[in-house]
Amino acid sequence: MSAYLPETYVDQNELDCFLVLAEELHFGRTATRLHLSRARVSQLVQKLERRVGAPLFTRTSRRVALTGLGSRFRDDLEPHYRGIEAALARAVASARGIEGVLHVGFSTPLAGELVMKATERLRATRPELVVEVCEVPLGDPYGMLRTGEFDLQLADFPVHEDDLTRGPTLLAEDRVLAVAAAHPLAGRGSVTLEHLADVTLLTIAGDIPEYRAEHQHPTRTPSGRPIGRGPSVTGFQEALTLVAAGRGALLAGAHVARYHGRPGISYVPVEEDRPLEYGLMWRSDGRNGAAELFGRLAREIARAVAPAGPGAAPPG
Repeated sequence: MSAYLPETYVDQNELDCFLVLAEELHFGRTATRLHLSRARVSQLVQKLERRVGAPLFTRTSRRVALTGLGSRFRDDLEPHYRGIEAALARAVASARGIEGVLHVGFSTPLAGELVMKATERLRATRPELVVEVCEVPLGDPYGMLRTGEFDLQLADFPVHEDDLTRGPTLLAEDRVLAVAAAHPLAGRGSVTLEHLADVTLLTIAGDIPEYRAEHQHPTRTPSGRPIGRGPSVTGFQEALTLVAAGRGALLAGAHVARYHGRPGISYVPVEEDRPLEYGLMWRSDGRNGAAELFGRLAREIARAVAPAGPGAAPPG
């Protein structure tokens, strides 16, 4: 005569209810956590006990406790049940492209701060997704994105490239003119773009689109006066060294005064200039679920990252 075998199918709701009740040992709190009525919790537990063939809990008017069988069942069940949940979460993440490694570039310290905050948030909520960050080369603003070394990058605008897509503006700030502390403009409270005719602007060496180069180191003032051309630089620290030595001036975001304050350089606010904007950009054919998730987080925390005070602010 064969031994009795319990029914093998078990409703997931019964297991959910059992594990929560085993943790809470209180029908009311279990009902609240599961968004069920107390009667429904009792019903699910009783159904599971009938499948097992013995009580899993002892109940009195004052307390709920696991039986010996209930304790063993919880210990046997919990690691497997949590493993199933984790496996399902990984499968969903994989289907959405939210796993593996996401490579993110940033162009300035301000952009880098936002990237790192979004990365920290992802590390806590999506440990299956690894985010690696790297600075965008000053002289090659789109090359690493195009070759796939970056999946997306948070960088300063403008960008007008047919194969790249620009996301919404996340941060905006005014620009400053970095000049040697001994330069006549260093003592001013502010300058306008017309004052650029009185300096020699450093230029950036590399593969820079003409529209971007004109934005970073314009050749003429708004009224048409020529702006002197200074030495070409390949990196920001090199540029600051030349500015301090009086070899040229540099247009930059207002945040550089906070990140790169140093003797010999004065940062003068530029009036009557359009704000410098930052946002995400990606290959038009290359965005995935991980990149979309990163973008959502970046938008959520952009306001908290924006420097306080005049000259730099999040978009309205």
